[in-house]
Amino acid sequence: MSDRMILMEKLLMTVIEQDASDLHLTVGRPPTVRLHGHLVSLKTRVLTPEDTVSLMKSITPERASQELQQEGTADFGFAFGDKARFRVSVFRQKGRISLALRLIPHRLFTFEEIGLPPIVKQLLYQPRGLFLVTGPTGCGKTTTLATMIDYINTHMDKHIITIEDPIEYYHSHKKSIVNQRELGVDVPTFSEALRRGMRADPDVMMVGEMRDLDTIQAAITAAETGHLVFATLHTTGAEGTCNRIIDAFPVEQQEQVRVQLSVSILGVISQQLIRRADGSGRIAAFEFMVTTPAVRNLIRENKTYNIDSHIQTGKRYGMNLLDSHLFELYERGIVLAEDALLKARKARDLEQKIRQFEAAHGRVYTATIAGEEAEMGLDMTELQAPGS
Repeated sequence: MSDRMILMEKLLMTVIEQDASDLHLTVGRPPTVRLHGHLVSLKTRVLTPEDTVSLMKSITPERASQELQQEGTADFGFAFGDKARFRVSVFRQKGRISLALRLIPHRLFTFEEIGLPPIVKQLLYQPRGLFLVTGPTGCGKTTTLATMIDYINTHMDKHIITIEDPIEYYHSHKKSIVNQRELGVDVPTFSEALRRGMRADPDVMMVGEMRDLDTIQAAITAAETGHLVFATLHTTGAEGTCNRIIDAFPVEQQEQVRVQLSVSILGVISQQLIRRADGSGRIAAFEFMVTTPAVRNLIRENKTYNIDSHIQTGKRYGMNLLDSHLFELYERGIVLAEDALLKARKARDLEQKIRQFEAAHGRVYTATIAGEEAEMGLDMTELQAPGS
């Protein structure tokens, strides 16, 4: 690495020290971190094509380098000594190299720290079924899954197989046996890993992402055949999640899939991360659906549009709508109104509820949608090597 090259080690230490969630390295802009949801450019020079290539080579394994050459993108996990792990996405854009690195928390969290509903623990003792964690990219789905897997690992004697791209949280063997398989290293695809994994005497299987029809089909089959299956989807809300799974199948198969899904699905967590009002970080807001007999009927009879109403009346089962949790966080002063509205499923309805709350407390409603980039400055001149 030449003297003019920005050092990857110092960039990674900055991410850790600032408790940023991501690091973005792209040509034409200084290194940029994501702090509490906002992009913050570090005060160092703009990256050149030579910079990003050099930074990429400093951390990318040979397997991922070959994949980048062939496919134009590569994903892998990267251990920064014993300080932290990162999930890395390297890709080409305009013929140049860009990188996005996600900091993986160095420890597993508890249910209480994440804020998961207590009833989730009860579902983890179920012998079979499909449990889905959904939400947009970067909302903490992997962390939620890791917490649930760790709970099973700590309290039950199970054989757990995880299929990840890449492996993010490392699980040691506790009361359970945990085997973690990584795409591109241990197995070619999620669907293949699920099919093969069912022959390895698993009790629990975790699928990093249900990306395609084959994987969705394999996950449902695994749940039907006596396994507890965890998976993620990039959907918002329990209703949207059920519809997404059903719509992934050809029309002539959808009636059968509704029946299969109604029998196999245990619950759906849909989550969002929102910045705290005091600027101290972010907090998760959850929608949670437990599959009761009534919900099974709604799925089977193609009446998923009524799921929200059922969640609203299902508080005794621990159910909660995302917008209800957002309002609760706002009411308690944990998040700002404009941030809650940005994450809401039905923003106009939530806004009306907030207006009524403000009026009842003699306050004037002043929330605005805040979408502008944070104007923050961190002095990062020390990130450049001497002589730059």
